[in-house]
Amino acid sequence: MNERTTAELENLRGLIDGVDQQLIHLLRKRLDLVAQVGAVKHGAGLPIYAPQREAAMLAKRREEAKKMDVSPQLIEDILRRLMRESYLNEKDIGFKQVNPDLGHVVIVGGSGKLGGLFSQMLVLSGYQVKVIDKDDWARADEIFDGAGLVLVTVPIGITCDLIKDKLTTLPQSCILADLTSIKGEPVEAMLAAHSGPVVGLHPMFGPDVGSLAKQVVVVCHGRQSAEYQWLLEQIQIWGARIVEAEPERHDKAMQLVQAMRHFSSFVYGLNLYKEEADIESLLQFSSPIYRLELAMVGRLFAQSPELYADIIFAQKESMQAIGDYLDNYSQALSLLQVGDRDAFVEQFKEVAQWFGDFAPQFQRESRAMLQSVNDMKTG
Repeated sequence: MNERTTAELENLRGLIDGVDQQLIHLLRKRLDLVAQVGAVKHGAGLPIYAPQREAAMLAKRREEAKKMDVSPQLIEDILRRLMRESYLNEKDIGFKQVNPDLGHVVIVGGSGKLGGLFSQMLVLSGYQVKVIDKDDWARADEIFDGAGLVLVTVPIGITCDLIKDKLTTLPQSCILADLTSIKGEPVEAMLAAHSGPVVGLHPMFGPDVGSLAKQVVVVCHGRQSAEYQWLLEQIQIWGARIVEAEPERHDKAMQLVQAMRHFSSFVYGLNLYKEEADIESLLQFSSPIYRLELAMVGRLFAQSPELYADIIFAQKESMQAIGDYLDNYSQALSLLQVGDRDAFVEQFKEVAQWFGDFAPQFQRESRAMLQSVNDMKTG
C-alpha cells in the first residue's frame, strides 16, 4: 500500500474506534437502565423474562433498522445478546420471595452443581437454605426440623432408595420435591414415603446456565398441588417456563430427548477415538454445522461420565429406543451398501414430509446458530 492509502485507512479506523467507544458507553447506559428495571421487577414480583415485551421490542427495532438500511437480523442478534447479559445482571439483584412464611429449605445433595444452582436461586429469593449430604445424616432430624421444602437432587441411581430410606418422617406440611431427569419412579417413591405435598421437577438445563430466563422446568404433579403452587410461581419469577406433564409421558420423551441422544453422542465420540481422528485437522476442514456437531459431542466428554451413565441407564425402556435407532441405522446403511440411491431419496422425502413445517423452522433457527459458530472461529 502507498502512504496515501495507509493514511486514509488509519483515519477511517480511528473514526471506527471512536464509534466503538460511543457504543461501549451506550451499552453501559443500557445495562444501568436494565438494572433499574430489575429492581422494579424484584419489588413487584414480576418474572425477569417477559416474552411478549421482548417480541414486541424486537419487532419494533427490526422495523426501525430496515428504515435506516441496516440489517434487521443484525440488530436482532445484537439485542438478543444484550438481553442475555441483562438477564444475568437482573439475577444478581435478587427476586421477590413468594412465600415468606415457608420456613427453611433443605436441599438433599446440595453440594452438587444443580443443587448449588437451586440453592443460589432460593437464597437470592430470600429463603434460608440448609444442605444435607452423605456425611450429614447423623444430624438429619435437626436439619429437617421446621423445613417447608425438601428438594432432592442426588444421582438418579440412588434417588428412590434415598427417598424410601431417609425421607419418611418429614413434617406433615413440608413439600417434598425432586430434580431428577426421570420422574415416574421418583414421584411414586415420594408419594409412598411422605403423606404431605409432593411434586416432581425436571430442570431441562445444566447447572452451568447463567440465568434461568427462557429455560424450561417440567412439572409432574404428585399431591396437594395448591400447597406448592408458590414454588412454581417462584420458578417463573426466576424466568423459567413451566411445562406440565404426566410422569409416564415425560419419561417416554426422555428416552429420545436424553438417553438416545446422549448414547448416540457417546458412540460418535467412541468412534472418533477408535479411528484415531485428528480433531485439529477435523476442525480445519469443518463447516460450521460440523463444528457445532463436534462441539456437542465434545461437550459430552467434558462432563461427568457417572452423570451420563445414570441418565442413559436410568430407564430400561431406553434400550428399546436405542435399539430402534440401531435398527434404523442398519437399514439405512444397507441402502448405501447396495447402492440404492433412489430408495434413499424416497425415504428422505418421507421423513421430510413427516417433519412438515418444523423442517423449515429448524432450518431458520439453525442458520442463526451456525452464523454464531462461524463468528467464533479464530483461524
